[in-house]
Amino acid sequence: MSPSGASLLVSLSCSGRRLFVVLMVLLATVGTGERRADASAGPGTSRAAATPDRARYDVSLRSDADGSHWSGRQRVSFRNASGQPLREVYLRLWGNGEDKCGTPGTPSPVVVSHVRGGTPDGPTVDCTALRIALPKPLGRGERTSVSFDVSLAVPGRNARFGRENAYRFLGNALPVLAVLDAKGWHLDPYVALGESFYSLAGDFRVRLDHPSALRVPATGHTRTHPGGPHRTVTVSVAEQVRDFAWAAGPFRTATDTTPEGVRVRSYWSADTPAAGVRLNRTDAVAAIERFGREFGRYPYGEIDLVMTSGFGGGMEYPGLVLLGTTEEGGAAVHEVAHQWWYGIVGNDEYASPWLDESFAQYANARFYGWDTRDCWSDVYWPDDSAALTGSMAYWSQHPGQYHLVYTAGPCALADLQRSLGDDTMARLLKRYARDHWYGVSTTDDFKRLAQSMTDDDLGVFWESHRIS
Repeated sequence: MSPSGASLLVSLSCSGRRLFVVLMVLLATVGTGERRADASAGPGTSRAAATPDRARYDVSLRSDADGSHWSGRQRVSFRNASGQPLREVYLRLWGNGEDKCGTPGTPSPVVVSHVRGGTPDGPTVDCTALRIALPKPLGRGERTSVSFDVSLAVPGRNARFGRENAYRFLGNALPVLAVLDAKGWHLDPYVALGESFYSLAGDFRVRLDHPSALRVPATGHTRTHPGGPHRTVTVSVAEQVRDFAWAAGPFRTATDTTPEGVRVRSYWSADTPAAGVRLNRTDAVAAIERFGREFGRYPYGEIDLVMTSGFGGGMEYPGLVLLGTTEEGGAAVHEVAHQWWYGIVGNDEYASPWLDESFAQYANARFYGWDTRDCWSDVYWPDDSAALTGSMAYWSQHPGQYHLVYTAGPCALADLQRSLGDDTMARLLKRYARDHWYGVSTTDDFKRLAQSMTDDDLGVFWESHRIS
């Protein structure tokens, strides 16, 4: 789930209290991205394999006095998994999404310079994509690396890459590799309404040098040690994750541990309601435990909850979630569910947003035991062409209907549960997660697996639920 400037607040009943889930609706449309070049050159899975893969990101950044600016060096090593030579890579500079290429007096928030290991072009796709030509073609199974200076200026808005009072959020700030697959390079535009992100799982080792007054929750296993005078170095290591995020500020902190040994580290601003913090902590611990049983054990060992009173809704990253928190808590369960649906079981979030948002909200509904038998009463489709499986290109043109991914999506999955039966649905979800663990799934993958678990023809079901 992503925050944006305009939001539709949907109130859902859960276990004797009201849980408010913020469904974000962008009021302006988003333009189409650059066309994808056709990278397929014939049949064969090796030629169509998504690449570059097995990436390792080594990052060292230093912040200013309040965490508003970070600068340093980043190195990315990667392998060519494709059967064709790899002649270029693209970096996605998602942090430039809302500010695009900046203005003459104000550069983009994310600036890459002094590239080594390749030759960069000028940034494209509103400065969210940077092509780097490799010095020589990279053959199948070969590895290489590129390195560059990176500068991150935290924007002055309350957003996933932004700030709230003394607190800084650095979601989608680090450059990550774009994906090349059978459809070509995925260079879709940024959308604030939802997510455009599509990346393969990789490993991160990130060193963050910051003032000791700042606490820095981050993706991965973190440890701290003294830096220079009045400074601390936070080092985080994360394996098999799709992105890396962190925050910085004078947070209050607490740590809980699930029965299976997962550490739930909570960070919250001084003005965050104490009752909401307690609810989020309790719900997160219970959700990690339950979803671990239902979908497969949480593999990362640690997750950070970053809570403030003014953040809009919630936003998920591997091992870290941002949560707007009231007295009644926040969307902790939904965001924790994203650790499986997007994080562990990946998908192209621009092409198929339902695969992470609908699945996370369905898990949320199961957790709270919502009665979904009449959930279709509030679902209205804008026209006959609308489909639950629409891409962000469609939803960006119909922002007032994007909530269907959060409402119609869980309704459809609940209906599938009733059609297959509880036990079969449970086996379907666990096997679906297992089959795509750390990988990338598609709607067709899910439909094929569901069909394999019943003798009934599900064709009518998919059609009636607008799953194409």
